[in-house]
Amino acid sequence: MAQNFPPLLNDAILRVARGQRTEFTPVWVMRQAGRYLPEFREIRKDFSFFELCKTPELACQVTLQPINRFNLDAAIIFSDILVVPQALGMAVDMLPGVGPHFPKPLEKPDDLSLLKETPNMKKELGYVFDAITLTRHRLEGRVPLLGFCGAPWTLMGYMIEGGGTKTMSKAKRWLYEWPVESHKLLKILTNVTVDYLVGQVEAGAQMLQVFESSAGFLGPQLFEKFALPYINSIRENVKSRLHCEGLDEVPMAIFAKDTHYALDKLGQTGYDVVGIDWTVKPKKARQEVGSYVTLQGNLDPCALYASPFDIDQYVAQMITEFGPDRHIANLGHGVYPDIDPAHLCAFVDAVHKHSKELHSTH
Repeated sequence: MAQNFPPLLNDAILRVARGQRTEFTPVWVMRQAGRYLPEFREIRKDFSFFELCKTPELACQVTLQPINRFNLDAAIIFSDILVVPQALGMAVDMLPGVGPHFPKPLEKPDDLSLLKETPNMKKELGYVFDAITLTRHRLEGRVPLLGFCGAPWTLMGYMIEGGGTKTMSKAKRWLYEWPVESHKLLKILTNVTVDYLVGQVEAGAQMLQVFESSAGFLGPQLFEKFALPYINSIRENVKSRLHCEGLDEVPMAIFAKDTHYALDKLGQTGYDVVGIDWTVKPKKARQEVGSYVTLQGNLDPCALYASPFDIDQYVAQMITEFGPDRHIANLGHGVYPDIDPAHLCAFVDAVHKHSKELHSTH
């Protein structure tokens, strides 16, 4: 099934990621398949969150829901960053109203011995690969399909904290008290993540995004010591493996939330795309990352609570600030569960409208 994919009809996001000009700015949103959609809430009545992730037919169905509803320029496979800790042998539940929960988080370095350091990717995460292949066919070439993963520091945080946290103090304690063991865990996660991303491309993913969602808990020193080297390593090794295995060298994006302090470093990582959140001015981001990197973002997700008219105005300003070159429109983080789908539609349509006007004058 992985062969003979339908021809791609809209490759705008891939071209922009590689620095090529397009007649409009492509747009997708993080968490575009999810709880804000009534059709997603309907399917969730019958299946748990991880049942959706681990059943390729269902994951494909959910991935396509926003594509069928909005004029988006990319699909992103429905999954979760925490399937990687599951592949390492950790139990993860998704509790209603709470979010992810690890019944037995890592408490001390000795617990690292309980992890499966080199899991069989096809066996442990083959359901993601199957979902990607199925979705590529079902998309019928309408838009490219993105794969993704969590970055090592973000995954480490969940594995030690056991769920969401306001301080990340347990995980940061490891960095200060057990730096050697912290690096060991981060290297394990990096190696598995590289295998996972290469497997996603082999299955049909046409672009990859790495989520360093918990970067904001780190300052510049900790980020450069415990996050950045592994973000770099993932990019280097994935690109190298894809080349060696004769696979398409797909564009790669890094989104490290709250890293206004490290934009210059992220611009030097070799990722094709650097995502920014809504706290960063596009002009500052461009100055920091340089002119040879595509920027992605960055409307405040809460702006979607505004009226469609106001959303149109916010988008017009965003498009103007980023300009016509090397920009993929997105929110500065994921879409919230109580957003009106009509307002997301207004966002997507406004991006296309205002960017076509901008591109036609440049």
